[in-house]
Amino acid sequence: MDGLPITPQPLTDEERATYEWQTWVSDFGEEGQEKLKGASVLISRIGGLGGTVAYQLAAAGVGRLVLAHAGDIKPSDLNRQLLMTHDQLGKSRIESAQRRLNELNPRIEIVPVAENISQENVASLVGEVDVVVDCAPLFEERFLLNREAVVQSKPMVECAMYELQAQLTTIIPGETPCLACLFPEAPPAWKREFPVLGAVSGTVGCLGAAETIKLIAGLGETLAGQLLTMDLRTMEFARRRITRRAGCAVCDS
Repeated sequence: MDGLPITPQPLTDEERATYEWQTWVSDFGEEGQEKLKGASVLISRIGGLGGTVAYQLAAAGVGRLVLAHAGDIKPSDLNRQLLMTHDQLGKSRIESAQRRLNELNPRIEIVPVAENISQENVASLVGEVDVVVDCAPLFEERFLLNREAVVQSKPMVECAMYELQAQLTTIIPGETPCLACLFPEAPPAWKREFPVLGAVSGTVGCLGAAETIKLIAGLGETLAGQLLTMDLRTMEFARRRITRRAGCAVCDS
C-alpha cells in the first residue's frame, strides 16, 4: 500500500527523538513519520471514541488535527472521555481537549471547532483535511460526513460502538462501499444516549487511530472494503468483505 498523496514534512531532532521507537516499525520508518507530520485529520466528536482517536494521533505525531464537538463537559462524560477532566465540568469540551492534547504534544497543530457536524460546516471542514475519522453518535452527522467525503474524494475511517459491541471500516470513495451502502437509513433504535463502557470506546478508538496511521503512511493492510466487528462481551472478532450497493444514493449516483 502506497499511502495517501501527502507531502512529507522533515523532522526536527526533537521529533526524531520523540518518535524514535515507532520509526523502528518495519515499512514505516522516518518516511512514514514525515507523512504523519504532513497530514491533516478531521475527527467528528471527541468523546470516548473520538477522544481516544485524537489522543493516539496526537501522540503519533499527526501534524494537524481538526476537532469538531460542541457543548460543555457533564459528569456523565467522565467515565470514558479521557480528554475531559473533573475540574473542567461545565466548561467547553473542545477547549479541554485542545489543552490536553497540547500538553501531550505541543509540536502539532490543533484546530478546535466548537460545533458538531452540520449541513452548514461539513463541506468546509472536510475540505481542510486529508482524512476524516467519523466518531459521531448520531447517524444524521455520520450521513453528512459520508456524503461529503464521497463528494470530495476524501477517505474516511468509520468507527462505531454500542454497549460492548463495535465495528470499524475504511471508506475509499470510488473504490469501497460507503456508509450509505451499509446503512441506507439510520437504524431505528439508534439514540443520542446509549450504554457504554469506556474501555470499549477506547478499544475502538485505538483501532481507528491505527487504521488512520496505516492509511496515511501506506503501512500494512487497511480495512478498505472490509468490516471488522467485535463483541467484547465474548471477545469475538470477525472480518468480512463488503461490497458497494447498486443504486446507492451517495456513491452510485
